[in-house]
Amino acid sequence: MHNFYAKISSIESIFQAWNEFKIGKRNRKDVQIFERNLEDNLFILHRRIVNKTYKHGTYVAFNIYDPKFRHIHKAKVEDRIVHHAAVSIIEPLFDKSFIYDSYSCRDNKGMHRAVKRLYFFVRKVSKNYSSNCFALKLDVRKFFESVDHNILLNLLKKKIKDEDFISLIKNILDSFSKEKGIPIGNLTSQIFANVYLNELDKFMKQELRIKYYIRYCDDFVILSKDRKYLENLIVKIGDFLNRSLKLSLHENKMIICKYVQGIDFLGYIILPHFILPRTKTRKRAFRKMYEKSKDLKNGVISQYSFNQTVQSYLGYFKHADSYELRRNLRNYVRLSLSQADGLLAFSD
Repeated sequence: MHNFYAKISSIESIFQAWNEFKIGKRNRKDVQIFERNLEDNLFILHRRIVNKTYKHGTYVAFNIYDPKFRHIHKAKVEDRIVHHAAVSIIEPLFDKSFIYDSYSCRDNKGMHRAVKRLYFFVRKVSKNYSSNCFALKLDVRKFFESVDHNILLNLLKKKIKDEDFISLIKNILDSFSKEKGIPIGNLTSQIFANVYLNELDKFMKQELRIKYYIRYCDDFVILSKDRKYLENLIVKIGDFLNRSLKLSLHENKMIICKYVQGIDFLGYIILPHFILPRTKTRKRAFRKMYEKSKDLKNGVISQYSFNQTVQSYLGYFKHADSYELRRNLRNYVRLSLSQADGLLAFSD
């Protein structure tokens, strides 16, 4: 039996988790405050875990739009360090059992690889756009709010035979709610989501024998030449989710479309020969840059912050066939800043 709790409670594990956590966060106030007495804080956290007196703290809740509304819960710095330490143990145990075409929060995967994989699948099923290809798009209704703790813990126990480590995981789960739901914002929630929905992936592959299937978190797409076949899958998938995972499909987001209409997936539209950014995303980019340029001129944000936003949109669009769009955005930003001191240099 592996002693995972001994591993996570070692001082080396705590320092390693801190080093991973702090990347890109050193300028945040709560991180700076924690770092003022870094060694004391880490050794105190270490002792609490060793003595089994560690209790996960409360959260700060806030809303974001990315572009859809999300209610985020932010844990304290010491708790997020524990999240990193826990994930460093859980992820290697489970990742190798995940299917290839699960793309959310995994090394060498991600959103853009999922979009390109779907583009490849469309070409394959349609025989280079010479025959029919239909896409069934589904997502899970209120997934993060609906994760059942007992089901999740039983899935984790299949590979984790360490009661102390399971108790620590339960401590993290119970910090948000007692029986159901995991917080959007915890690093642990990402691996928990993949462990939970891996059951769906296995059902798709092993029971339904679906070849062309891609999942990114709770959004997934199935391709087939046969529209009726896809229609018949909806009830089977819904029944499995309800019976095995206490989840349900989002009734208003069940879409079957022909590939020539464009498949809307993860903010991009997959079309024959092209991948394009979603129209709403294009409009939002120009609107956001107009607002940011005004903030920059009025001293509300720094040049560095403004440039980060520009590069973020250019990087997002670069994964699509959007040369002209990127050129237009750069020109739009230059024009909107023509009265400001200094013009931005853009890389592409």
